[in-house]
Amino acid sequence: MRPCLLVTRRLPDTVEAHLARVFDVTFNATDVPLEPAALAAAMVQYDAICPTITDRIDAELLATPGRTVGIIANFGAGTDHIDLAAARDRKIVVTNTPDALTDATADVAMLLMLMAMRRAGEGERELRAGRWDGWRPTHMMGQALAGKTLGLVGFGRIAQAMAARAAAFGMTIRYFSRTRAERAIEQKLGAAYDETLEALAGQVDILSLHLPGGAATRHLIDARILSAMKRGSVLINTARGSVVDEAALARALRDGHLAAAGLDVYEQEPKLTPALLKLENIVLLPHLGSATVETPTAMGLQAAANLEAHFAGLVPPNCVA
Repeated sequence: MRPCLLVTRRLPDTVEAHLARVFDVTFNATDVPLEPAALAAAMVQYDAICPTITDRIDAELLATPGRTVGIIANFGAGTDHIDLAAARDRKIVVTNTPDALTDATADVAMLLMLMAMRRAGEGERELRAGRWDGWRPTHMMGQALAGKTLGLVGFGRIAQAMAARAAAFGMTIRYFSRTRAERAIEQKLGAAYDETLEALAGQVDILSLHLPGGAATRHLIDARILSAMKRGSVLINTARGSVVDEAALARALRDGHLAAAGLDVYEQEPKLTPALLKLENIVLLPHLGSATVETPTAMGLQAAANLEAHFAGLVPPNCVA
């Protein structure tokens, strides 16, 4: 008998076709996030679950009596919606898809940075509203990227891809991470390391976030860090919404301490902090970091490879628990 698999959201057709060839799979035809009760029922009906960020896999769910699920093959790199410690305690394998979305997310971070620095969102809104009355030399002036300093919080795959892109724009690169990168990587990317987040925040023109969510990083960017940033600087977040205190960010933007911000992720997705919606100097995207034709397919096939390895008695290539 083939292993029974539940896929909690719609995936690209090629991925679903591949999974259907290998597993006895149930797809979510409605593409609506599953209710907790449905996830609990799935824990005793399936051998494996392929969830996404919209599914909360907590300790209570993992402790469901009669559980048959032995592997959670997450569709996505981030796993802060899964209680990894509880999964380890119950010997449930958890995998992710860390490589597939690196370039796509770095591209969106660059997009947000360009839009925020050049006030592109404001300009488009003015044009669509019929308020634009023609070109003039001092209209809606933004900031150039060349010569600016980009600060990266976290220095994993996506941050390093962002560094390479920013260097091509003539930017200086600095970073802070819990673990310092190898000197060879720093030299290759021309990246300088700062010992503390505060030190980094105080000397960069743009601060871009590239670190996991979860309790350890919740509101890491708070009023204190925002006030440490240079006046007129810009914040970019393509990591997790929980990393930023959105109320404090709104105040910093409204008061003019920050010139602009660009967000692709939010604390209470899909809900937004109302104060952010009232601001002109912020670019808001609907979590488009992985939204290319190529990326979800690559992510889905990577999740499938993790599942196939597990049921072949092998250690999946992308185990996180």
